[in-house]
Order: sequence, then structure tokens, then C-alpha cells
Amino acid sequence: MIFDKKLNKDIEPDEIFLDSTNLSSLNTQQFEGWIEKPISKRVINLTFGFFVVVIVIFSWKVWNLQIKNGETLAKRSERNSLERVPYPPDRGIIYDRNGKMLAWNEKEGRTYYSHSGLYNTLGYLGYPTKKDLETVTNPKERLGRDGIEKIFNNILRGQDGMMIIEVNALGEVQSESVYNPGIKGEDIYLSLDAEMSSEWFKIISELSQEKGFQGGAGVMIDIKTGEVVAMTSFPEYDSNAFVKKDDKKISDYLQDKRMPFLNRVTQGLYLPGSVMKPIFALAALNEEIIDPKKEIFSAGFISIPNPYNPDKPTIFKDWKALGWVDMREALSVSCDVYFYSIGGGYEGQRGIGISNIEKYSRMFGIGTTTGFEMGPEEVGNIPSPAWKADVFDGEEWTIGNTYHSSIGQYGFQVTPIQMVRAIAAIANNGKLVIPTILKSKNYDWGAVSSVIDIDKEKFAIVKEGMRMAVTEGTSQGVSFLVPKIAAKTGTAELGASKSYVNSWNVGFFPYEQPIYAYAVVMEKGPVANTIGGVYVMNRLFNWMINNRPDYINPSPTTSEILTP
Repeated sequence: MIFDKKLNKDIEPDEIFLDSTNLSSLNTQQFEGWIEKPISKRVINLTFGFFVVVIVIFSWKVWNLQIKNGETLAKRSERNSLERVPYPPDRGIIYDRNGKMLAWNEKEGRTYYSHSGLYNTLGYLGYPTKKDLETVTNPKERLGRDGIEKIFNNILRGQDGMMIIEVNALGEVQSESVYNPGIKGEDIYLSLDAEMSSEWFKIISELSQEKGFQGGAGVMIDIKTGEVVAMTSFPEYDSNAFVKKDDKKISDYLQDKRMPFLNRVTQGLYLPGSVMKPIFALAALNEEIIDPKKEIFSAGFISIPNPYNPDKPTIFKDWKALGWVDMREALSVSCDVYFYSIGGGYEGQRGIGISNIEKYSRMFGIGTTTGFEMGPEEVGNIPSPAWKADVFDGEEWTIGNTYHSSIGQYGFQVTPIQMVRAIAAIANNGKLVIPTILKSKNYDWGAVSSVIDIDKEKFAIVKEGMRMAVTEGTSQGVSFLVPKIAAKTGTAELGASKSYVNSWNVGFFPYEQPIYAYAVVMEKGPVANTIGGVYVMNRLFNWMINNRPDYINPSPTTSEILTP
């Protein structure tokens, strides 16, 4: 059936003619096929109109971009620039000796182990200073500012990637895109036991607050490898305060007179007192000025004639009258009269003299840096005639200066890391190891800076005296069935008034086959206080017995008998 092409209109002859010409393509029997139809003018007009509109819109856009806003957009393009800048990769993770994470990365930034006692060791991050920017290309990179983060910054930071940023004329970043993420920094495994260091910090801080000490520090090392097993310094700052940008806390730290940014293990300078006596005993034995079995009588003081006023002799006091003591007993009870006698000489007993006091102090690493990575280190001081003349405007050295020096007083200044290294050298028969904060898989000897040429039999005498100090002398507070400890106390009187003291305890263990040496100092406490370094170590050893039995009963791998 053929329909009309126009509704309600008559069929025109020409239309009939056109349809009829198509009948050849139409099967009239089955009404199948096609009938061709011309395109209407309406469709042609609409198509033409569409293309006109598109051309108009395109032309308007071109005019708008190039003519109307061309100058503005050109200037904007000139102001904005694409820059390639270094992209800092993820920093390496810091672990303790047991695999505990101490510093790691989160979206908010670097995050630190939440227990106190390690922050001076770990350090913190900060943005580059003007001086840093002379060598650092990325002003947004955070650099190590203290501790491990600073010392091993180049290892922890990895290799820079690349970031593309769009910056306008005002220096404002319009967009950022990471082009190359770079290479992650290396992880570091420390020799430190984080939990034990935190416990040590807790003990020191509690005693400081209870008894009025200004601060304190403790360090324990492996006497063969030099690995620092535990280390802490009180007071300290919180590394997380720098991550959170806690300005109030940071300001408080900066104004704190107790100097929480000071790592007292390496930078704290302390009068050592009697913890120097084992070194001077070895000096006397090596110089052969006394038989270790010879007894010297302590009536509680020695009296030296005063050439300027014969009626008023100069008195050098002992801490109490101790009677007759030989070398082992003198170390055990910390007899000052004995060490006055072998130091400066008295009543027929020849002394080693100030030159040997200085010589042997240096032999055991006092007055010099240890080589520990956790620098900078303070050098400290050993009293001598040259030092006195320089500091006291040419004053001459006196016998009294030698007496005071022979018990670790007067001009001595030492750091805890120097002191623990010296005790380790006594424990291992003369090897001055270089402390390290990095964990090693080598159970053999670590780096040794020098070997002290003293017979092991003489070392044995001094070690016996230090063991007696624990069993029957001034260090009985660290007397345990296991471990057996050898130790020495030190109470250094401060200032002319002597109203404050530093309280030390140093030692090594196990006594028969030493593996670890330690030193702890409680800083500037009231002289009347009788609780100090020994109390700290008593609490720490009790904690170790319950929580670190492997240190108390070490494996055969690390407990072989030492040779000189």
C-alpha cells in the first residue's frame, strides 16, 4: 500500500509519475521493495543551521582566547612555570637490637617510639636552615637535627626522586605531581635494647625527682664488641613534639635550665670522684711502687705540715676512719687515705705523682674522645700543672692538688661514655674498644683503639677489689647470686661549699667471664643524700633478672673466656 506523502492534500501528477517510475523496484504482488524519496528542504535547512552554529561557537572561542583575553592569558602563562624539584623518598626505619621499631613513617610524618629514654639518642627532623640550603636543593625536605636521625641522615634519607610542580609569579604552588618516587632510605638496626633503656630512664628520673638530683645518665656496653646495649639521659625532650609542631613544648625545652637537649652520656661533663681509683691502683701496680698486700692505716685523714703556719697543718680527710687496708680492701671500701698515699706519697710510701696520674688516665681513654658515632663528644679534662697554670693565672701546682687528683677530684671532668669504656678495658684486660651504636653480627672483638700494656695478673688484683666492693664494701646494693658483679662507687663533691655531689656506680658482669660494663651517674644531688648510683643499678639489675635473663645468663657464643 502506498501512502500519501502529504496529509490532507491531493496527489499531484508529478508525484504519481515519480512513484510509478519506481514500480520496477517494487514487488506489486507481495508489496515488497523500496520506493525512493527526496530529502526535504526542512532537513537540509536544519543541517545547514547546525553547522553554522558550530562554526560560530568555535569562532567565538577562538576570538575570546586569542583576541579578547589573549594578552591576559599570555601573561598568566608567563607567570606560571613548571619546575622539576627533588622529591624526598621515605626515610629508612630505625630498629632496636630486638627488632622493635623506634622511628618510622606515617602520613602525618615521622613517628617515634612512645617510651621515654631514647629521644636524645634517636633525635628529630627539621626543615633546612639557610646554611643547609647551600647544599640541599629541596626546601621541603626534613633533615636529621639530632641523634641517629642526624648522624645517619645520608643513609636514612635514601635517593631523591623527582616531582613536577606548577608555580605562579608569587611563588605559590598551583599543582604538584610525583614524577619519580626515588629510592627509600636504608633501615638501621641499633645495638640498643629500647625497653631496657626506657626502664633505666624511668629509674633515674624517679630518683631525681624524689632525691633532688638535677639529672642523670647511664650507659652499658659489650666489653668485646663495643656495642652500646643500653643508654639513656635525663632529662630529655620528646621527638614527637617536633613532628606535631608543638611550639609550647619546644619552647619549654629551650628554656629548661636542666638542658634536655644535652645527651649526658657523650656531652655531660662530671667530676668522677672515686670511680677513678681502679685506674690509679693499676698505675701503682704497673709502676711497682707498692705491693698489693701492703696495708696502709686510715685514721680518717692525713696531716701535711704547713710551711706558712706550722701550728695549723693541712688536713686531707677520708670519708671515715677505715683502719688498716691493702689494695683490694682499699678499693672495696673506697679508702681515700690509701689513694692519697699511692698518689702523692705519704709517710714513706712513694706516690705515682701527677705525671703518672695524667699518663694512666689517658691510657684508659680519659681526656679524649672515644670514637663513638653519637657525637659530638666532650673531651673532658685531666688536672695537671700546665692546666692549673693556664686556668688559675700561673698558680703553681701543690702536693694538695696531687692528693685531690688521686681520688678523682680537683680538675677532673669525664663523660659517662669515657668512664664505661675505661671500666670495659679493666674487665677485658686492657683493650680500649671503640663504642658503637650499630648492631653487629660479629661476636668477636670490635674495633680497638689501643691495647694497654699491663699484665693480666695486675688487672686481676683490681678486679678482685671491685668484686669485694660488692660482697662486703660500698657497692653491696648490687650484690646478687646471679649475676655476680664487680663494681666501684664514686661520690664526687662539687664546688667550694661541697653541698652537692655526683653519685656514680660503675662495674662489669658476670665477674668470672665479663661481657658487659656499665656506668651510671646521678648529677648534682644534695650532699646529705645517701641514695644514688648504686640504688639505680640495684633496680635495673632486678628488672633485668625478670625481663632480660639472657643478659644475666649469656649464651656460650658471647661468654668465652677473655684473653689479654
